[in-house]
Amino acid sequence: MSNRRFSWLAALAALTALLLAPASPAAAQTVAAKTSSTGKAWTPPRTADGVPDFQGVWTNNTVTPLERSKALGAKEFYTEAELTSRVKEERERVGVAEEEGRGTEPGTAEDVHYDFAQFGLDRGQAKLAWNRRTSIISGPDGRIPPLTPEARKRNAERAAKARGHEFDGPENRPLGARCIARPNVGPPLLPAAYNSNLQIAQGPGYVALEAEMIHDVRIIPTDGRPHLSKGVSQWMGDSRGHWEGNTLVIDTTNFSELNPFPGAQNLHVIERLTRVDPDTILYQFTVEDPGMWTKPWSGELPITKIKGDLYEYACNEGNYGLENTLRGARVADEEAAKAKGEKK
Repeated sequence: MSNRRFSWLAALAALTALLLAPASPAAAQTVAAKTSSTGKAWTPPRTADGVPDFQGVWTNNTVTPLERSKALGAKEFYTEAELTSRVKEERERVGVAEEEGRGTEPGTAEDVHYDFAQFGLDRGQAKLAWNRRTSIISGPDGRIPPLTPEARKRNAERAAKARGHEFDGPENRPLGARCIARPNVGPPLLPAAYNSNLQIAQGPGYVALEAEMIHDVRIIPTDGRPHLSKGVSQWMGDSRGHWEGNTLVIDTTNFSELNPFPGAQNLHVIERLTRVDPDTILYQFTVEDPGMWTKPWSGELPITKIKGDLYEYACNEGNYGLENTLRGARVADEEAAKAKGEKK
């Protein structure tokens, strides 16, 4: 599905910033680390029209899970010693599970093979993909809040209606399986299983954000125009951006109820992108829909600059899974019909 030769880019994540909650002492240390020897905070470069320059190829590859393990409770950050121990344990696990998770050297002949390491599915091998956060979702809970009773009922009805028809045709398959939309593009913009890279381009009054998987581009006006009318919904919503100092704030509404959170009726996402040093963007987001979750939820992760271009993720051209799934379903239908005829 993707250009195999370049899928190792996801393993080059240089998530070096220690990105902690703004209210914590550790956060102050992070900000201090971005201060020059003269005592002045780092100033991002500007585009020709005078706004912070975010352009380039980046990755948000990380081993940090979206939700925190319940066993960790309200623990939002690992200590340095705990992080070192986790990295060591992961290295040992990868070494033992060589056949399903062997590490490969980017650019070597071994690196073109299809395995966990090549696709970044075993992301623990990328030592710089680690940071001290215990989950991308921030706060004491570290988890997506419970659904409202209305949302549970709505989703149950949707599931009941689809039950038994999951393989009737392509329109019954998930959007991702049909190469239409993937939730990692969001917003919020979250790490993908592999090829977790993105490219940012800017022009006067616009920011364009392209995710490698599934090669979708969000065109974000920053010229103050209003949102589309409420009756117009889109796969990735309707984004409007503005600048608050060195931070790009993106407000997105008008989502389809099918993406990125199926069943959401009035999804609203706020994203904040702040370039904190030449190689790092701090990405923060807040998601809310009163009819979907019992409360809003937020998260943050570092986005790190990488060398190289963004290569086409040719999803439709290589989408053998959809064809084979439906072909297998038709074979199963024929066998079931034959068995039914024989019983008569």
